[in-house]
Amino acid sequence: MIVAGILSPIENVLTEVLTWLHDSAGFTWAWSIVALTVIVRMLLVPLAIRQIHSMQSLQIHAPEMKAIQQRYKADRQRQSEELMKFYRENKINPYASCLPIVFQIPIFIALFFVLRDFEDEIFPQFPESTLQWLNLVDITEPTKDGWGPVLLVVYVISQLTSTWLMSTQMQSTAQRVMIMVLPVVFIPFILNFPSGLMIYWLTTNLWTTGQGIVTRRLMPRPPPPPKRSSRTPPREEPAVAQGDGSADGPETGAPARTGTPKRVKRKKKGGRPR
Repeated sequence: MIVAGILSPIENVLTEVLTWLHDSAGFTWAWSIVALTVIVRMLLVPLAIRQIHSMQSLQIHAPEMKAIQQRYKADRQRQSEELMKFYRENKINPYASCLPIVFQIPIFIALFFVLRDFEDEIFPQFPESTLQWLNLVDITEPTKDGWGPVLLVVYVISQLTSTWLMSTQMQSTAQRVMIMVLPVVFIPFILNFPSGLMIYWLTTNLWTTGQGIVTRRLMPRPPPPPKRSSRTPPREEPAVAQGDGSADGPETGAPARTGTPKRVKRKKKGGRPR
């Protein structure tokens, strides 16, 4: 397969790490997969931190982005240009939230190919080893066999928990519903996955859940940006021209009167006797 050929370097690395964890560190094959998952997630911690910062920024600036979308809803191209300009000005990377998943997908697929041929290519080199996990699940058997469905139930619970922690950072209700429904939709497709792959996925979800709880305490949400008022600031009154400094002279800022002064008639005192 073309995909298997492209992922061959990753398969070789995963095989070497699993072999080292089993042969040198003394883990069973199943616990070697757990340890491998922890190593991968530790390497992805910087990307996870960027993901959290990006989702927080998107959530804080969501009202401003929504205003831009409404302003240019008739012009999609202008809307995209303004949004990208807004991202640059506020140092937001809208794709940072996808980076951990993007890097995990090739590792997940490569591990699938490793476990698919594991019993024929790797396991015979270690005849005294075991493929059992907790004496219940064979890591090379499909998830639907034996005690695999129990592992599947734990996977669904862990997946819903980890996706719920991610969905709380999203503004759209549709996105939240979609990300919560996806784990259930995937069940028919993963029934034939090797149980070892399910152990990897389960460990990833547990790590994501723990990471979400820890980062919520260590990385509080940054304060929102100051709200911009739509009112225009009042204009400053023009400075009044100063006079020549004499105290008795009239203010030069007052308009000068021109023409003949107007006489004011005064009423005569007294009047007709009553």
